[in-house]
Amino acid sequence: MAFLKQLIVFLLTLEARLVLWRHKPEIVAVTGNVGKTTTKDAVYAALSSFMSARKSEKSYNSELGVPLAILGSASGWNNPLAWIGVFVRGAVAMLQSHYPKLLVLEVGADRPGDILRVARWLRPHMVVMTSVPKMPVHVEFFDSPEALLREKCSLVKCMRSGGVVFVNGDDVRLLTACREEARQVITYGCDSTNDIQGSHEDIEYAHDVPKGLRFRINRSGASVPITISGVLGRAYVYAALAAAAVGENKGRDLVSVAEALLQWVPPPGRMRILEGTRGSTIIDDSYNASPEATLFALDALKKVRAKRRIAVLADMLELGKLSADAHRTVGKMAAECADLLITVGFRARLIAEGALDAGMGEYQIQQYEQFESERAGRELEKELSEGDVVLVKGSESMRMERVVREIMAEPLRAPELLVRQNKEWITR
Repeated sequence: MAFLKQLIVFLLTLEARLVLWRHKPEIVAVTGNVGKTTTKDAVYAALSSFMSARKSEKSYNSELGVPLAILGSASGWNNPLAWIGVFVRGAVAMLQSHYPKLLVLEVGADRPGDILRVARWLRPHMVVMTSVPKMPVHVEFFDSPEALLREKCSLVKCMRSGGVVFVNGDDVRLLTACREEARQVITYGCDSTNDIQGSHEDIEYAHDVPKGLRFRINRSGASVPITISGVLGRAYVYAALAAAAVGENKGRDLVSVAEALLQWVPPPGRMRILEGTRGSTIIDDSYNASPEATLFALDALKKVRAKRRIAVLADMLELGKLSADAHRTVGKMAAECADLLITVGFRARLIAEGALDAGMGEYQIQQYEQFESERAGRELEKELSEGDVVLVKGSESMRMERVVREIMAEPLRAPELLVRQNKEWITR
């Protein structure tokens, strides 16, 4: 099986490189440890409004996913005939006369060397660096968080001559590392020292129900209001700022970027606001979980108006030796902002421990076993009431979208609104 995967990766990479050689698109590569997909989607939304562009679908960010994105194909999964179709479409892409002028590609790393293997042949024109916190996800197979940071920066090392790096300047460690590797660095973030700054972040409401996020983008004395509907959280502020930075580099003004993002529909499972049963509201962040992203999500829960705040949190995976401390840290934050904490999974028991240590009462905590996300949702639905706001978050394999399905007002719309609703995931 490993040989077949290596063969598929080799053939896909060969076709992708030939497509890049044939069509010579401009490449924007997005990496980091938090917010890659959201940022990639925001950059694409800002740029595709005025030029021919393609983005990585879903989270196609591996040595398999990046070539698929370049070829414009979906994965063949375990179907040999489907893979033959992928290779045929790749050959067609090499020969066709029309191809996007710009590619916005997500590049990730699970193990040392993952990014470098892709970056050596991808050689992007621009790199967007989101954030690499001190307690990152995917650190399990790295010696330290610093080793993961170096892996992310290998994408910058492989940029083409004259390339530009757009970096979240609020992450000082990441900014320092990028400045050591690149000549042109443009910063974005919420601190006033950044080239492009976000400010006045707030939540939009309709009849006391959260409807979206509003803030301002500031650059060289200019200030533009922006609204992103249907979502919450600081991650969307950072994503919009990155989009504004890249857009400006491509000749777009802040107003044009704001107008483009107004039409943007963020992907499922990433801080999406959904209507829950019995007059409740769901913050669906079930796509995946890292310590930093979970803390951001809890901060959003803390800020939202609610009669009762409920946090449903599951295991955060691939943290290695940082796992115990990370889960306890999340528990401490949950105690500060949730009236009810529900945990799913054996690692998430440490979230409950952290919450108890921070002063949360035992009566405020419910715990479920590893594969009981559906049961947790079913039992939560029975006790929801009008004005409740429920945050749902956990690592991909914890399948926390099943919690959301049990408590959403329109479960028949799950294929449209929830993450992991294709056949390959449903049958797992």
